[in-house]
Amino acid sequence: MLDVLLDADPEWDSSTDWAALARSAAAAAIAESPFPELGRERGAEISVRLAGDEEVHALNAKWRGKDKPTNVLSFPMADADDLERPAPGELMLGDIILAHGVCASEAATKAIPLERHAVHLLVHGTLHLLGHDHHEDAAAADMEAREIRALARLGIADPYAERAA
Repeated sequence: MLDVLLDADPEWDSSTDWAALARSAAAAAIAESPFPELGRERGAEISVRLAGDEEVHALNAKWRGKDKPTNVLSFPMADADDLERPAPGELMLGDIILAHGVCASEAATKAIPLERHAVHLLVHGTLHLLGHDHHEDAAAADMEAREIRALARLGIADPYAERAA
């Protein structure tokens, strides 16, 4: 079973079922990872915080040395050994934090709903929790391909298609 624990700042629209969106995004990302059994055969947990820009700014400065807000931060708690070895009980994958203002601004620039952009960032963040990164070209291409496939599972078009055109 995949558990997604969600905590949302009041800035985030309370009429949206953010918990369901986060669960769907995480499940789609896991399905496109090397560990598709997580959440099905092996329990997994992710903590999601929908925060304001100030909170994300402070976390980004403290943990990444970048004095600005960013759209998404991921803090993995499981290492490669945890992910690869079967173990009893639930595996805590880590924390994902989204910044409302940054996400809303990016969504407006792309002319897409905030919810759709947030789902993309939650897929991206989940892949980070599963050990993926985009520091090198090959790893970035692999991660992007996994994002595109995960989003397709959710009926969301390739968010990178405009860049390629």
